[in-house]
Amino acid sequence: MGPEHSAPDAEALPFETPDINGAFPRLTPEQIDFLDEHGERRAVAGGELLFREGEPFEEFLVILSGSVTILEAYGTPDEHIIRAHGPGRFLGELGLLQGQPAFYTAQVHQAGEVLAMPVDGLRRLVAQEPVIGDLILRAYLARRSLLVGQRAGFRILGSRYSPDTRRLREFAARNRLPHRWIDLETDQEAEELLRRFGIAPEDTPIVIWREEQLLRNPSDAELARLIGLGAPAFHESVGDLLIIGSGPAGLASAVYAASEGLNTTAVDAIATGGQAGTSSRIENYLGFPSGISGAELADRAVVQAHKFGARIVVPTEGAGLEPVDGHYRVAFADGSEAAGRSVVLATGARYRRLPVPGIERLEGAGVYYAATLYEAMECRMDPLAVVGGGNSAGQAVLFLAGYSPRVFLVIRGEALGANMSRYLVDQIERHPRVNVLTNAEVRDVLGKDTLEALVVEDSRTGERRELDARALFIFIGAQPCTAWLPASLALDSRGFILTGREAEACAVAERWEGRGRGCLPLETSLPGVFASGDVRSGSVKRVASAVGEGAMAVQLVHRYLGSLRGAAGTN
Repeated sequence: MGPEHSAPDAEALPFETPDINGAFPRLTPEQIDFLDEHGERRAVAGGELLFREGEPFEEFLVILSGSVTILEAYGTPDEHIIRAHGPGRFLGELGLLQGQPAFYTAQVHQAGEVLAMPVDGLRRLVAQEPVIGDLILRAYLARRSLLVGQRAGFRILGSRYSPDTRRLREFAARNRLPHRWIDLETDQEAEELLRRFGIAPEDTPIVIWREEQLLRNPSDAELARLIGLGAPAFHESVGDLLIIGSGPAGLASAVYAASEGLNTTAVDAIATGGQAGTSSRIENYLGFPSGISGAELADRAVVQAHKFGARIVVPTEGAGLEPVDGHYRVAFADGSEAAGRSVVLATGARYRRLPVPGIERLEGAGVYYAATLYEAMECRMDPLAVVGGGNSAGQAVLFLAGYSPRVFLVIRGEALGANMSRYLVDQIERHPRVNVLTNAEVRDVLGKDTLEALVVEDSRTGERRELDARALFIFIGAQPCTAWLPASLALDSRGFILTGREAEACAVAERWEGRGRGCLPLETSLPGVFASGDVRSGSVKRVASAVGEGAMAVQLVHRYLGSLRGAAGTN
């Protein structure tokens, strides 16, 4: 990509961006020498564009001499510098590894030399060279978090009261996509943008990127295609394994299956990471003594699955499952289909809603079911409340207390320790900004267009009080995502999937006769269809347990596929 601006004035070079939380490390001479063996050097001129916002990354670039500025809104009146880098720094962010386009533009400030490596070469390097590969991956994860916090990327312009605006914002947040929401009601920029693009308020929400691309009330799939998440066409051939759901269990299955040579495709209706992806910090996950956010855990798993050749398709929602000629065909809500010799169901569960009159109208306008950086920034400096007595609620309270002056934790029980890990209980009880209300239930939400207060009832005395809370976060258990499954797949009384002996007991006898085996531990009442994670009846609702079940399911898939080959060999 050649120069498009005149060479910048060297004297105007800003100070180099400091290394924030490992986001911008400087490579050592030895590391650069190692990369030199896998790339090529080339001279770059002042003003030259190395990559541009909205276009795919083609190369991994290391600055050998000169300097590079990172620009947002390049070529528009809003253009500004957000980063500046000198020799030894490398460019790019997480989207480079995940096949997404760039969310900013890189322009050479002072002429010099760069080391260029094809993106596929970098992916192999991250997979095969743990020291430098982990350095790059950690930097890219940190850079994505910084972009999200700076509200870089595309813009969503719409009313806070619009269900479609809330849908688009949730999709972007769950997929950890850098973006900025412009509120039609309160943001002064909204009116100017509507005039610029000739859009009437009733035609919102709209998505704007690069001042060139505008989508009017796009579907999730259309937004996904805009930023490189769009689902490619499914292969007509029958794969070895289809994984429905890409939370911890589904991602674990994708990593282990692909690494063991199975042709693997994983899909998810909304985003990778599942409910765990909305956790601000998981502190009791093995191997991460300082904790890890659900988003980082998911992003690392996605990179790992891609490394072994797994296909991950988002957003794609399962709509039907049926056996066809010795394999299974899964129909999706968008009309597409995919076929696999085996299936792992890891669709997880969705948060339950509070049985409070009128709460639906405030969802996304003060009522939330996830506590990520997006929600925290939206209600920062406001008092808020969290409902729930489990680990998800505890993690949310501690995270949100870093942004809010006061956080109420509302639980029905008499004490926190009944369903919450001790380490969370101790931190919550010591936190000066957290007030715990026991034996309490939310009875009403106040506010016409946005949440203004809550009415909470003491279950012992019946006394009601009004809480000054401008946001309400709800973590009160979950409902399994199984409504789309066929009646022939056995569920328990709560809708979770039965597996093993319980599933076999519910299946018609003919289904297992002649197979020479019983139902495998994670196998459902349909032979070759397995279930893992939160959607499985009797599972332990913990991230580590879901990952373990996802890995275990792959071993059982191997046994099932082996039995098919054995049966074919005897015929």
